[in-house]
Amino acid sequence: MSQDNLVKLVNKETGEVYWSAKNRKKLAGIKLEFNKYSKKLRKVIKFKESKK
Repeated sequence: MSQDNLVKLVNKETGEVYWSAKNRKKLAGIKLEFNKYSKKLRKVIKFKESKK
């Protein structure tokens, strides 16, 4: 996985971080948002793309 394609997914409530790859050509103007598992809350919550 190339380091240039990595994006940081953060949950504002818990401060937890996931890293994911992004195709910057196809998704240039779109912020990613995924439902991921939170270890702190022990449930699935939304993680949004933020700056590295």
